[in-house]
Amino acid sequence: MNNLTIALDVMGGDKGPLVTIPAAIMAVERLPTLSLILCGNQDIIQEQLARHKALNHPQLTILHTTQSVSMCEKPSVAIRSKKDSSLRKAIDLVDSGEAMACVSAGNTGALFGTAHFVLKTLPGVERPALISALPTKDNSQHVFMLDLGANVFCDANILYQFGLMGAVMAEQVDGIPKPRIALLNMGEEDIKGSDHIKLAAAQLSQNPDINYVGFVEGNDIFNNKADVIVCDGFVGNVALKTCEGVARLVYEKVREVFEKNVIAKILGRFLAPTLKKLFKSLNPDQYNGASLIGLRGIVVKSHGNANSKAFFTAIMEAVKEVERQVPQKISDKLEQGLIQRP
Repeated sequence: MNNLTIALDVMGGDKGPLVTIPAAIMAVERLPTLSLILCGNQDIIQEQLARHKALNHPQLTILHTTQSVSMCEKPSVAIRSKKDSSLRKAIDLVDSGEAMACVSAGNTGALFGTAHFVLKTLPGVERPALISALPTKDNSQHVFMLDLGANVFCDANILYQFGLMGAVMAEQVDGIPKPRIALLNMGEEDIKGSDHIKLAAAQLSQNPDINYVGFVEGNDIFNNKADVIVCDGFVGNVALKTCEGVARLVYEKVREVFEKNVIAKILGRFLAPTLKKLFKSLNPDQYNGASLIGLRGIVVKSHGNANSKAFFTAIMEAVKEVERQVPQKISDKLEQGLIQRP
């Protein structure tokens, strides 16, 4: 793809332009064919661009907005009253075709609600879902997990659709043929779990085009037992945040150990290259960028507390999905009858 345009919600996230502008500059320096539309307060954006000596960068365009959506804003308020917000304008650009995708670190509920309202879902999809790639013990493999917070409760049919949409992501983004689909549950036995989990399992297992491998427990998320793990948004969000917290805790604890005394510091220097490689593979920042799949356009959600490198990763995720035409591939599956229409 020769020319690629992505809209950024520059004002979204905990630190807004302090993070998003440096990330945008990193992205266009990496990809000469990428153009970014920076949606937000023009004065603030220009100030940050000037600070990074990128004020007149040919790949960066500013779309001035008079509003922004706070991290605690109610989605209904954002949809009704924030039509000139950076979040809304970034999504509007996707809807109009001026941008091929949008990336935001803003309010998850507002982003989900606005994207759903403006872009609508693909035919046959009841609800979009947040999906992200996570590491596994096999460094060459990822596991895609959904939903990560867009839908608090999901019935069996929605979980079934999530499994199929997740399979498309695994096929297109990671090139996995016949990806293994699993449901996150409180046990691997068929008798365990709620009724809607059991019904979703039955639906997935009855589809010959789906490689359903059964239930997995939380401690097996990273054990490469599945390529796609499906759950509702409440469970998925709690599991994701717990995993991120544990990764950061382990990093801090190891660093404390090697700073306790002189001998520990010397040992730490010898082990530094190995530890650095280990923690780089576990660093949540490199997996930043959860995608709202099931919509008629590409929307990528960055962590609200992401740093510039993490937001850059989210931009690169959007680039990858544009290049692989993920929404079109999901739509193709719908037309082939692989997703049950409600």
